[in-house]
Amino acid sequence: MTILVTGVAGFIGMHAAEALLARGERIIGVDTLNNYYDVRLKRARLARLEGQAGFSFRPLDIGDRAAMLALADEEPGITSILHLAAQAGVRHSLIDPYAYVDANVMGHLVVLELARRIGRLQHLVYASSSSVYGGNTTLPFAEADRVDTPVSLYAATKRAGELMSAAYAHLFGLPQTGLRFFTVYGPWGRPDMAPWLFAEAILAGRPITLYEGGRLKRDFTYIADIVAGVLGVLDRPAPAAEPRILNIGNHRSELVSRFVEVLEAALGKRAVILDAARPATEVRETFADVDAISALTGYAPSTPIEVGIPQFATWFSKWQKKTVDGSGAET
Repeated sequence: MTILVTGVAGFIGMHAAEALLARGERIIGVDTLNNYYDVRLKRARLARLEGQAGFSFRPLDIGDRAAMLALADEEPGITSILHLAAQAGVRHSLIDPYAYVDANVMGHLVVLELARRIGRLQHLVYASSSSVYGGNTTLPFAEADRVDTPVSLYAATKRAGELMSAAYAHLFGLPQTGLRFFTVYGPWGRPDMAPWLFAEAILAGRPITLYEGGRLKRDFTYIADIVAGVLGVLDRPAPAAEPRILNIGNHRSELVSRFVEVLEAALGKRAVILDAARPATEVRETFADVDAISALTGYAPSTPIEVGIPQFATWFSKWQKKTVDGSGAET
């Protein structure tokens, strides 16, 4: 198969592309390499893919209509799209709301328009988010739950993408599956997410802030489990006019304070912890019902934080040594 992967230099994008290349697929990777976070990390992820047989890269912005739609003619062999490009980060949406509409709404629409121009398209799998569940309190979060009470603009744009996809499935018969990701972590993760921010602060001796004494809970999901689920879904196209929405998480809700304890042990250093009130953009708990994706693909997340966090910590320490000390250590 020839698979278009948007956001290929991103955290999940790189890992998914590596797994697809390993099984012999041809990958056309698209990424704008913007400076939302350290571009060195994005370039390092991309470097792991470049040079591998079957991989080609296009430095494109998914919001660039002309360039993206041209792929339908330039790459007629595309059979699937894995759409992971987005403006990420819940809190940053308070600072630059326009970026979220540009990437997550207009960008998603452009990808849909591209998809309907590809005659051989078998499946479009796109990234949504557990953030769409907003202030829901019934746990675990299930796909049939109401999702009309977002607590962030980021969540609202992700829900908008789901609704647009439903319309395009109805109008044009596009086979689509949206994946609601739950707090993904692991090696090569994002610098704006808690595991990275906490690890960086702990090693530097700076305090970290835990909301409500660390009593918030998150469904932390290790990247290898996520990739297994993504590939399993990609291989099972949705019926043409019956778009799917699936949770993809660990089906385990952990206290953030427990996550920090495991991270402290992995780094060999105690954290300096400050307490703060929960911001309006933060929900108390996330917890994924994964029955639907498990029934479809056999998805069975198997990495507890006691295993996944040490693997992240080992990678992070090497990355810090390479980028801060300039040692060039293998990451």
